[in-house]
Amino acid sequence: MITLRPCIAVATLLASAQAPAVPPPPIVTDQGIAMQRKVLNWMPGEVRCGGQAVAVIAMPRPLVEFGLSPQGDTAQRSYRFRIDAAGRPLSIVQDKSAGWHVVADDLGPMLAATRFGAGAPRVDCVITFTAQASSIDDAAVRDLMAYSISPISGRLPPEGWKRIAPAGSTCMTAPRPAPLNRAFPDFDALPATPGAREWSMIGYDLDARGRPVHLRIVEGTGNRALDAASMKAVRGSRFTGGARAGCLYPYWRAAATLAAPQRPDPASLRPENGNCPGGHAWAVEPKLTYPAAWRRRAIEGWAAIAYDVAPWGGIGNVRVLASEPAAAFGQQALQIVQSARKAPSQSGASGCVEMIRFVMDRNDMPADGEAPGFGE
Repeated sequence: MITLRPCIAVATLLASAQAPAVPPPPIVTDQGIAMQRKVLNWMPGEVRCGGQAVAVIAMPRPLVEFGLSPQGDTAQRSYRFRIDAAGRPLSIVQDKSAGWHVVADDLGPMLAATRFGAGAPRVDCVITFTAQASSIDDAAVRDLMAYSISPISGRLPPEGWKRIAPAGSTCMTAPRPAPLNRAFPDFDALPATPGAREWSMIGYDLDARGRPVHLRIVEGTGNRALDAASMKAVRGSRFTGGARAGCLYPYWRAAATLAAPQRPDPASLRPENGNCPGGHAWAVEPKLTYPAAWRRRAIEGWAAIAYDVAPWGGIGNVRVLASEPAAAFGQQALQIVQSARKAPSQSGASGCVEMIRFVMDRNDMPADGEAPGFGE
C-alpha cells in the first residue's frame, strides 16, 4: 500500500496589488477564432437521483476561475455520482463538458464537499453546472476578491486589482505604506469547514503614525471567528507613517480535511489466478503526486490499482479497480503506478494490486507566508 501525504498550510494569502494595465487583447487560436478571456462563476443546477429531485443540505461555493471561449459560447459541466446513507456524494465522475476552456477543475472536489440529507442511499445522481461569464470590468468585485484568495487560473490580472481598489483609495500612492509589524490570527484556534477555504477581507485606513483605523469587514465567507480574529490582527499591525485611506488586507483559513471513505481490503480485490508475490521491491519508486484540485480543498481519497509485471520489471496492464470519493483519484493513481518499475525477476508477476491512499498531513506544516498586501 502506498500512502501519499502532502502537507497543507493554514495561513494567510497576502494579495499583491499591481499598477493598472491595458486589458489583454483576445487570444486567437490556430483556427483563427478569437477567444475571449472571461471570469467564470459556476452556478449549480438541480440535483436528481434516479430522475427524482434531491435537496442539498450544504454546498460550498465553487471557486471563481478564468476561461477562454468563442464569444457567446455557454459553459456547462455535468457530473454523475451516488449518495451514501450519511448524505455524502461518492463515485463522482465528470460526465460531460461543453463550451469554455478552463485550466482548473474545482467542481468535482466542491461536489465531494457537498452534503445531502441522511437516509437511504441514492444512485444514478446527476448535477449540471452552468457558468456565468463576465469581463473583468463587469465582474462582481466580490468574485474578483474571492479569485485573489484562490487564483486557480493564474494570477489576477492588473485590471482586476484596479477593480478591487476602493473608491478614493490612496493606499497605492507612492511611497506606499510598508508593514513594520504584521500581526496574524491564531489560525489553529479558528473553526474550519471541511472542503472549503474561508476568507475575510479587511478594509482599513491609516492615521499619520501608521496605525490602522476605521476597520471594517469588506467581504468574506461569513466565518465570524475568522472575521473577528482578522480584525484584531489588522488592528495590531503597524505601518510606516503617513495617512492613507482605502487599504485592504485578506486572511484565509484553509479547509478542514475531509477524510476518505472506507476502503476495501486489497486482498479482496486480487484475482484468484494472480501470482503476485508480497514484498516485491520497487526498482523505481512511484512518483507520488496528489491531484491538485482535491488537495486545494483538503479532500482525501484512495484508489485500488491492478497491474502485471514483466520479468525485466516493467509495469503493464494497469487498470483501476475502484476509487473513492471520485474517479479523479483512480486516474491519478494510474499515473503513479505507471511511473514506477519493479525489480527484475525470473518470471514476472500478474494480478498485482496496489492500494494508494491520498492523505493530507498537518504534522509538517510550513510557516505562514508573508507578502505585500493591497497598497503596501
